[in-house]
Amino acid sequence: MYKIAVLGDRDSIYGFAALGLEVFPVSGSEEGGKTLRRLSEQDYAVIYITEALAEELSAELDHFRESLLPAVIPIPGVQGNTGMGIRMVKHSVEQAVGSDIIFNDN
Repeated sequence: MYKIAVLGDRDSIYGFAALGLEVFPVSGSEEGGKTLRRLSEQDYAVIYITEALAEELSAELDHFRESLLPAVIPIPGVQGNTGMGIRMVKHSVEQAVGSDIIFNDN
């Protein structure tokens, strides 16, 4: 059975444990990268990652865009929304459809 993980700074992810998700607090990009790789090799279908950490690991996240599992999804942290999550959705839609059909600025 697949599991769901939440990765990021402790303050941002601690509440997800109350929902029954497995939380993995990390204190920096090096630790975050190692934890992300370890989780991707286990039975995690979805890994939520704070936007701040995702920005630090952007090169590593590119690898996961090409794979079916796990789905790595950025979420806002306690610092607020950086806009990274919406940019990733926009990029994915553009790749799938070939055009910006959702966020057209016209």
